[in-house]
Amino acid sequence: MKTHQVFLAQLSAYCCSTCFYIAWFQTHWLKVANFMFFPPIKNNLFLVIRMETGGSPAVAVKKTTLSPKAIISQKFGTNAIYEVEEVQEPAENGCPGLAISQKRPCLYRCILQLPEISVMSGTFKKKKEAEQSAAEMAIKELGIQISTSSPTLQEAWDKLVDRIAHLFSDEFLSYLHPLSGHLRAALQREGDLYGLVPVPVMAIFDSRLSNLCKSINPKVESNPFLAIPLIMRAATRSSGLVASSEEQLWIRRQDPYPPEIMESSVSQTSGSPLSTLIEAVRIPCSLEKTVEPVTLDVSSTGYYMDVIAKKLGLTDATSVLASRTVGKASSEARLYFAAHQSYLLDMSSDPLIVNEALRFEGSLNARASYFCGQSIYGDAILASIGYTWKSKDLFYEDVTVQSYYRMLINKIPSGVYKLSREAVLTAELPLVFTTRANWRGSLPREILCMFCRQHRLSEPDFSVVSTPLKGLSESTTSHKKLQGIDSTEEEIECANGGAIATGTCESAESAVTYQCEVKIFSKCHHLIIECFPKNSFKKQNDSIQNTSLKVLSWLNAYFKDIDMPLEKLNSTANILDIRICHENFFKEFALCRSIHNVYHSETQGVKFLEPNSLSMLNTMPGQAVFSLSIEGPDSGVCPSNGSLLFISYSVSLVTEDEHTKEILESSDEFEFEIGAGAVIPHLEAVVTQLSVGQSACFKTDLAPKEFILAAAVDSARNFSLLSSESCCLEYSITLLRVTEPLEERMEQALFSPPLSKQRVEYAVQHIRQSHATTLVDFGCGSGSLLDALLNHPTSLEKVVGIDISQKSLSRAAKILHSKLSKNTDANAPFSGIKSAILYDGSITIFDSRLCEFDIGTCLEVIEHMEEDQAYLFGDVVLSSFLPKILIVSTPNYEYNVILQKANLPSQEDDPEDKTQSQSCKFRNHDHKFEWTREQFNSWATKLAAKHNYSVEFSGVGGSADSEPGFASQIAVFRRMSPLQGDVHPKDDGSACHYNVIWEWDRLTSSS
Repeated sequence: MKTHQVFLAQLSAYCCSTCFYIAWFQTHWLKVANFMFFPPIKNNLFLVIRMETGGSPAVAVKKTTLSPKAIISQKFGTNAIYEVEEVQEPAENGCPGLAISQKRPCLYRCILQLPEISVMSGTFKKKKEAEQSAAEMAIKELGIQISTSSPTLQEAWDKLVDRIAHLFSDEFLSYLHPLSGHLRAALQREGDLYGLVPVPVMAIFDSRLSNLCKSINPKVESNPFLAIPLIMRAATRSSGLVASSEEQLWIRRQDPYPPEIMESSVSQTSGSPLSTLIEAVRIPCSLEKTVEPVTLDVSSTGYYMDVIAKKLGLTDATSVLASRTVGKASSEARLYFAAHQSYLLDMSSDPLIVNEALRFEGSLNARASYFCGQSIYGDAILASIGYTWKSKDLFYEDVTVQSYYRMLINKIPSGVYKLSREAVLTAELPLVFTTRANWRGSLPREILCMFCRQHRLSEPDFSVVSTPLKGLSESTTSHKKLQGIDSTEEEIECANGGAIATGTCESAESAVTYQCEVKIFSKCHHLIIECFPKNSFKKQNDSIQNTSLKVLSWLNAYFKDIDMPLEKLNSTANILDIRICHENFFKEFALCRSIHNVYHSETQGVKFLEPNSLSMLNTMPGQAVFSLSIEGPDSGVCPSNGSLLFISYSVSLVTEDEHTKEILESSDEFEFEIGAGAVIPHLEAVVTQLSVGQSACFKTDLAPKEFILAAAVDSARNFSLLSSESCCLEYSITLLRVTEPLEERMEQALFSPPLSKQRVEYAVQHIRQSHATTLVDFGCGSGSLLDALLNHPTSLEKVVGIDISQKSLSRAAKILHSKLSKNTDANAPFSGIKSAILYDGSITIFDSRLCEFDIGTCLEVIEHMEEDQAYLFGDVVLSSFLPKILIVSTPNYEYNVILQKANLPSQEDDPEDKTQSQSCKFRNHDHKFEWTREQFNSWATKLAAKHNYSVEFSGVGGSADSEPGFASQIAVFRRMSPLQGDVHPKDDGSACHYNVIWEWDRLTSSS
């Protein structure tokens, strides 16, 4: 028997490969006779280790959980027919009384036809969920017993033998199955190769076979090639059904298939066989050699694996191994390389010996291994070819050198984003997530999930923490605080926008803030990275996207400087609230260092043009824009931070003498947000100097080589230029149009809390102080004020909102209904509200049902009208609606100089000079006007005098005592004693011009 110390040392090595900790075993093992048994641990995994010298290797039998659909497939095979149909169900808006029709997402229902029964699932958002539900219903109806116990070692071997027998049965040959395609192709091989099926193919293309091998040896999970000796041994136990070779990796059926099976399953080609040329890529083992294209000439009567074998210098397909798929999930792209005789080792040998033999006999192909997350030795061929579940015909796609480099950059965060924008040399992963409306390309969360899949890590673990909002401040001085935002991180904290996460209640989001924690684990569930920012957000989706972007930004910084000193690595992580588990991180990304260092060094070896010092515009250390020229008249319409820009551009590789110019990338219309870092710094620095209609041409140093070749269609031609000539990149851009930044975005950049929230707080305080019982919000939008009022105790009994946007009213209705309908607490802040109504209508038209309310509000609405309509609204509301108090707010145009960091035109400037007059723009492209303090005061003062009201002026954001005043200026009108003889319109139904969109009544809802 082995000594205790030797045993623990071997067990430690084994445990590291199966995600256990040796310390756990040292404290929990129980020795009985010649075995050591361990208690059940995570995922029902048991470990039984024989202690005798020369015994079987340590084996962990892992339970494999089958899905309902897999269970049905096992029992019924092709006799199980799934039919999925779209379902149009009546819309339920979750808001009784809402008069606007609502669209619902597409739903699916599945009908499962079996020989004995037919079942129909419920409705689901995803087709797969409907299919699994139907399969689960069938299992219950048929009374199929599902085994919950883990198979014994012997059971796993027996099932493996049975599975191999099934794969070589008559019926399997005609199945639409990836492996059956290889079986049919093997029957078209000639001579001694006729009918020989490569064992590596069986291990890769039949998932059930692979799962059984994992049950016998869990190490197959991390190294699928270890399934090969298991399949070979199982084939020898098949009672003469199949034959195998002790010297080569193949299995064949002993007896020939019946003629009728052959006739129906194997296609017969008349005349000369057809030839198909398929592009692939050779990845040399040596990092000193470049990736090169190869062409596979596949005959319609041949076996493509034999063709690949010839390209690798092998005799036939039995010596070829295939990796797991690489690239996108739907791809058939795999790496093919030479198998080693070590895979024929006897099963009594420790599987670790296989890896040791491979390392000894061949060199690790670092580039190929990095692609697929498996150990690849020797030269490899990357090809997208194979048989699928959809057709008996051979599927193939060309894989070019460009494809290779696109797959390569798809393994780093910035590369994923660049490819999603189809702008490899122009786009850049943004530094900030501002709003979902302004984001283009894959979202940060999607990119992070894809990054983890590409590196075979566990899916990111997102944990969202919600915190109830604190009560609104009672101090009016809080409205006057102005906080400048100096850093990107603080700007993120104030960001507001984006879509609400699925299943999140909108009203709930308005009452809480969210923080998101992200953790990234290895496949063995070892923590690699965790990020928990201090920033909080009003929307759950914003918190998730911003935290994801922090992690991506740090990973991006690492891949850009992969030899970054540890101190710098930690400091950048700390800035972004990230904690790294260094040992696990460097273990998972060990190959990244060698691969990306190769490309960085290759780029550094390329000759660059000498920049023209007289026309240089420095944008970042070590890199420059030079030879800049701008053409076209100045239109005066220029971009500013937060603007959405539309440009057309082209990027070319140019040689020093400019005799050679190869276009790498172009776009007729490319959209991005200025100031968010969504494009390379050079381009953003240049485009900010342009006005709409102008064009620019400039040159810059070369981007990393992998990005250039990922963009280049003719990779061979451009690779030759990079190697032999002094080159640079030339950008030609035209600014097509500019969409101004959203008003709320600009305000949030300078104020905390955001200016929109300060306006609401101001109104809420006045409403509470007025002891009003009725309120009407003119231009209520999505109900932000009405929603805020429900969070605070007031004397209000009736609240009304009016707007012309049915979309906004629909959202407001859902928010209000969700809160009001759940009121079961008599002490709730809004317990006094008896009714709430939302109307669709214009606030410039009188409706007698809203006459003489206690208080009316109109926050940031009038600037969206034409000026004459704003004057009309003032007259209508004070002469006909007659509220006791009216609060009106509108932007202070003079404050735009701070928001936009622009200069207001002076009194001496020519008002007809278009360039000068546009130097300070409106805050929103939808604003028809914006008034100065003098203009607003004049409008309000004359209006008050005309209709017997007093008026007071105030504001939020900034200060009345310093220039340029408040960011939002506010007028509070108070109705004076009615003049003698006034006759006010009554609600007699004669002037009811608004349509009721939604209505809530406490008495009706409670009954």
